[in-house]
Amino acid sequence: MHILVPVKRVVDHNVKVRVRGDGTAVETAGVKMSLNPFDEVAIEQAVRLREQGLATRVTACTVGPAIAQDVLRTAIAMGADAAVLVASDDVPEPLGVARLLAALVRREKADLVLCGKQAIDGDLGATGPMLAALLDWPQAVSVSRLALVGPGLELACDADGGTERLALPLPAVLAVDLRLCEPRHITLPAMMKAKRAQLATLAAADLAPSAAPQVRVVGVAEPATRAPGLRMDGLPALIDRLREMPAFQPTR
Repeated sequence: MHILVPVKRVVDHNVKVRVRGDGTAVETAGVKMSLNPFDEVAIEQAVRLREQGLATRVTACTVGPAIAQDVLRTAIAMGADAAVLVASDDVPEPLGVARLLAALVRREKADLVLCGKQAIDGDLGATGPMLAALLDWPQAVSVSRLALVGPGLELACDADGGTERLALPLPAVLAVDLRLCEPRHITLPAMMKAKRAQLATLAAADLAPSAAPQVRVVGVAEPATRAPGLRMDGLPALIDRLREMPAFQPTR
């Protein structure tokens, strides 16, 4: 079984995000970037399946400029067998990424796609489901447990009403949650080996024709600053304060 793991380069989760001065996007110049945490879990799960003899090959891939090779090398250091950069000057919106990944899945003859359920920059969670729709494959999102049983998969997925138990045939697209597994610590020898690894590069235009953007960013701004809290001297003082608030004033 060949597992394809799409990954994304994002602002490191320990970094405080800042908006560019022109208000068009998040500032990334001079900011520490890293592998999206949800995708890191997907890589770990794929490598574990290969180590258990349930998969034969794990390929990581990403869409973006050449600088995005660093997250591919992180994936190789974690145990991925190969990595593919789909070269694009800009990272397309989720539908564009899904179209490129669908072409790559067919090219690589992958049997299973493991991806993070969302990226921590946009938090859309759209690429996985769109990819499944384009491939016409079964899908599951928020996967927190995964097991290969016979010719298919048995999954546990977090849902609003609790945990769903699903059985899916292969091939399939799975969008995994952070609870699925704990990523391994990368050793220095593994990282040095990953730095010497050969990465395949494909032009985005050679995989799928570019489409007109479906979304236009109007502006990006910091969240409004929250007012400081008030400490009240007892319940009566709190009730009097609430009565003074506009939301509790009688309407006329």
